[in-house]
Amino acid sequence: MYFGKPICCWCSLTVLAIWTLLGLGIDKRVTAENFRSQPPNVVLILVDDLGWMDLGCQGSDYFKTPNIDALAASGIRFTDAYAACAVCSPTRAAVMTGKSPARTGITDWIRARFQRGNLGTPDQNPTDYVGGPKRKLLCPPNPYWMEHEEETVAELLKARGYQSCHIGKWHLGDPAWYPTAQGFDRNIAGCDLGQPPSYFDPYFHRRYNFDGQLTPRSEGEYLTHREADEAQNFIAEHHDKPFFLFYCPYAVHTPIQAIDDVTEKYRREGKTEVKAKYAAMIESVDDAVGTITDALDAHGLTGHTLIIFTSDNGGLVGPTDNKPLRSGKGYAYEGGIRVPLIVKWPGVVMPGSVSSVPVTSVDLFPTIADATGTSSQNTDLLDGHSLVPILRDPSTGPTPRSLYWHFPHYRHAPGPYGIVRDGNWKLIRWYEGGHELYHLKDDLGETTNLASELPDRVKLMQAKLDAELFRVGAKEPRVNPAFQAE
Repeated sequence: MYFGKPICCWCSLTVLAIWTLLGLGIDKRVTAENFRSQPPNVVLILVDDLGWMDLGCQGSDYFKTPNIDALAASGIRFTDAYAACAVCSPTRAAVMTGKSPARTGITDWIRARFQRGNLGTPDQNPTDYVGGPKRKLLCPPNPYWMEHEEETVAELLKARGYQSCHIGKWHLGDPAWYPTAQGFDRNIAGCDLGQPPSYFDPYFHRRYNFDGQLTPRSEGEYLTHREADEAQNFIAEHHDKPFFLFYCPYAVHTPIQAIDDVTEKYRREGKTEVKAKYAAMIESVDDAVGTITDALDAHGLTGHTLIIFTSDNGGLVGPTDNKPLRSGKGYAYEGGIRVPLIVKWPGVVMPGSVSSVPVTSVDLFPTIADATGTSSQNTDLLDGHSLVPILRDPSTGPTPRSLYWHFPHYRHAPGPYGIVRDGNWKLIRWYEGGHELYHLKDDLGETTNLASELPDRVKLMQAKLDAELFRVGAKEPRVNPAFQAE
């Protein structure tokens, strides 16, 4: 099975040797008592639409990502990491709350105000099922915002004395639900938009804008670099106290716009214009990661900062190619939900570690809570598991568990679906009827559907999925009595 390009053994050994000489060997790792008294700073980087194969450390020979590759070389890389959904808003809510999309009810991307016609902001989230006569099923409505009652990572850490800053894409609701209303002390560029008006200052689009959350400052400045500069400034201002930086670049989401001089390097490699620009956008994200890690180094914070790097869903087919994974963003296949995940935590994580334990973005909230010695108000409602045991010792890992996805909406044929991964087995249940069953260890590209050959396994995994959806109170599609077959 292909898991991406491994970190260079020589580099890993060299880093480990230096790590040991500095007194940061395994026998001197940070203890639970230490990080209860001196909690680490937390930098959570959530890239938009970054595919599983879009990094050098994941096996790409095309994309240039030296700073992100360096994170992997000095931390742990998860080969079987997943986003909570194949589209953005559900994953972002899951990251912020530690709850599955099925539990929060945010199961599709949230429509911004400009996408709702004249509706504006209603008094409450919609509750009526939706669907027309051409669809067999009625689907639960998707909310317009994440409710205030949800406890976010920022609210979790505020009780521990952390200063928090959100930078970049939020996409979890209207103005009353922007980051500062959800526990963050500062918000830069976060609003109801799922993509930027433009990647170039003054960030203009005739239909939508940043709603005053980002002020233009230098015409032509590239958005990803502006976001990185804001992150650097936040670190400088708060280097003497615990902080939580939630860095969410709008890149590499559409519109596919990039700095021309950077794009030219990739044009020379014979790629199409859209692929060359996409590669340049990835390079800008890598630049931003370098800006953040340099700022941590400059203030002596590297050894006391937990950095988590991941994506909100799989790569968009067209600008990128997720092979050997099948398909991409929005789809139930591995290309839509499997994402990079890298964690660096000096003194805790062995440099150059790799784990093949299946994990999900729902795990990030409890991981941060565990790493900072912070207790959630909603422990009984968390669906994720802390990854700290794996960070300490990748060879052991947690007790095996199943992972679940719930997408009760029409997006691509054949319609609404649910997924369960159980060990190496993956079942896709289509609500209009039918199943797909794959053995990922033998068939990472999901080319051979084994559902008809293994009906008992299908029944077993379907029962697990049903039980999980019942446990979290998921809203499922219903038969549409008004359906008219053509």
